[in-house]
Amino acid sequence: MADPSSYRPKPGQIPDSPGVYKFRDEHGRVIYVGKAKSLRQRLANYFQDLAGLHPRTRTMVTTAASVEWTVVSTEVEALQLEYSWIKEFDPRFNVKYRDDKSYPYLAVTLNEEFPRVQVMRGAKKKGVRYFGPYGHAWAIRETVDLMLRVFPVRTCSAGVFKRSAQIGRPCLLGYIGKCSAPCVGRISPEEHHELAEEFCDFMAGRTGAYIRRLERGMQEAAEEMEYERAARLRDDIGALKRAMEKSAVVLADATDADLIAVAEDELEAAVQIFHVRGGRVRGQRGWVTDKVEAVTTSGLVEHALQQLYGEERGDAVPKEVLVPALPEPVEPVAQWLSERRGSQVSLRIPQRGDKKDLMATVGRNAQQALGLHKTKRASDLTTRSRALEEIAGALGLDAVPLRIECFDISHLQGDDVVASMVVFEDGLARKSEYRRFQIKSFQGQDDVRSMHEVIGRRFKRYLQEKQKSGEWTEEPADDARVDDNGATATTVTASTDDLEPDPMAGRPTDEDGRPKRFAYPPQLVVVDGGAPQVAAARRALDELGIDDVAVCGLAKRLEEVWLPEEDDPVVLPRSSEGLYLLQRVRDEAHRFAIAYQRSKRTKRLKSSPLDAVAGLGDTRRQALLKHFGSLKKLRAATVDEICEVPGVGRKTAETVAAALAGAAPSAPAVNTATGEIIEDDGAPPAALSAERGQER
Repeated sequence: MADPSSYRPKPGQIPDSPGVYKFRDEHGRVIYVGKAKSLRQRLANYFQDLAGLHPRTRTMVTTAASVEWTVVSTEVEALQLEYSWIKEFDPRFNVKYRDDKSYPYLAVTLNEEFPRVQVMRGAKKKGVRYFGPYGHAWAIRETVDLMLRVFPVRTCSAGVFKRSAQIGRPCLLGYIGKCSAPCVGRISPEEHHELAEEFCDFMAGRTGAYIRRLERGMQEAAEEMEYERAARLRDDIGALKRAMEKSAVVLADATDADLIAVAEDELEAAVQIFHVRGGRVRGQRGWVTDKVEAVTTSGLVEHALQQLYGEERGDAVPKEVLVPALPEPVEPVAQWLSERRGSQVSLRIPQRGDKKDLMATVGRNAQQALGLHKTKRASDLTTRSRALEEIAGALGLDAVPLRIECFDISHLQGDDVVASMVVFEDGLARKSEYRRFQIKSFQGQDDVRSMHEVIGRRFKRYLQEKQKSGEWTEEPADDARVDDNGATATTVTASTDDLEPDPMAGRPTDEDGRPKRFAYPPQLVVVDGGAPQVAAARRALDELGIDDVAVCGLAKRLEEVWLPEEDDPVVLPRSSEGLYLLQRVRDEAHRFAIAYQRSKRTKRLKSSPLDAVAGLGDTRRQALLKHFGSLKKLRAATVDEICEVPGVGRKTAETVAAALAGAAPSAPAVNTATGEIIEDDGAPPAALSAERGQER
């Protein structure tokens, strides 16, 4: 590990001008490339106290052995040079997007004497028009098959074309009218090239004028009683419209734009791009990257723009690029895109309308792509085994933790405090054994105390099962409750609902065949938090005399692993499969806890004194609220006024009035986003959405 002060440039040596810099390691390899509006200010940030640097930046500067820079005239030149050097040196600490697949394109080889339409993958070639990318090659072939009826461009390989020219007989497509047969001279090179240009224009979105021309030709043929030609043109129009229907209209104003969305977590990021041409989605592609440097969403967007348009010119760069966050600064990037297109390019964040809705769709695709990438990674047996071995080695365990349980606390400013327990066995989630807890021993916000209570309750149940050696019976506790299936379940102070029912063949069961809860102990308990939460969990286990279960905590800010009674955390490598598995376990516990906390809050906000009125169903309850407008006005109404509501008799009206008179009015709630006083007839949806930003 190098000391950055050993290669720090002397004061005043670094110029205060735009430029690009490179960090090299002891072997002279470039490990990081960056650009700056002011080289002096940017490089000074790398040579501050190591404790103040982001962990990934700290790793980079301690791996480097030297730094050098190149001065340029403008920020646009710096952007271009940075892209060129990243492509040339492939630095290990730079964000590098990798395609999650090799996307196929529909390509037209306009650089040949007789242009050919074909499916192409890989690097783009000069003089070839590309359309797409497409999700599957068969989608391209279906589109081409429809288009060849109207634009009979050559699709055969060079070998087939040469052989047909030698024997003077076209291939099958030439006989059925789906190729103009330039191989045997049915069409001149100039005419065939013009036909290929028309094909490209139609694929580029200029469809309306061409279809209108065919429709006029069909009408003229019909007027001249050339019905066969009119029928052929009618079928051509139908084929083109079917080809157009394969890409739905998403923007009504025939916009040419690329929409870029980013989904990210602490270690990885996924980028999705929708290519919209003529208002229709003409292509889609996605990338996934490891976040090997400390990078924001704006930085990820800038890297995506470099990757997407670094080799493009002209119309390949659209007039409009919509992004979730603007690069900082945005002007050099917008100018760079405009120079590559040859005209003005608008780079902005959509704020309203169809474009914002479509951006939300692209964002969902990015989230799904990131989730799919993680699922593929987690489903690999070898990877899971390596992850468990790395966890065992880092935590000093005697054996790999085949069963891991993770606990998380969730609340909204101290209200509706709940906890979750998720279970991973052999590196895979076992949702049938997820559990949810309500914190009832105290009121208010205290994550450490809550964690101690939950761990204690979970393992107290385990000890109860263990005491019955060979008999897996469940002792009823103080507050037995009824679960969703109507059977008496465990106490509220021990656990709550299952997430999903699962037969769990071969597992310990009750006399009625239901799977046992808390029957198996984990080898490792993971808590969401740092040293205080870990200490609370360990204390709960010690109080119960359990010493064969390991405990650790995962702090989200720097992804540090904390162990009991240790002053310093364990820092797993960023590329560690063990860290990735711990992160998945922690994130799943957080998701499960948040979902339970939201459901409890929603039920509480929707509860009403009318719910306790015997014989009053949903229909009449809604009728009462609709008639009076709010619960406050209903409470002030007389029995005779309540009887005026259709379907409500006097006896029911008296029951409602008595129930509301006995129920004390609740204190007014306040919408934390607007300061609005919310009436006691229920919280508006805006209140829920505002609160979600403050929940944990």
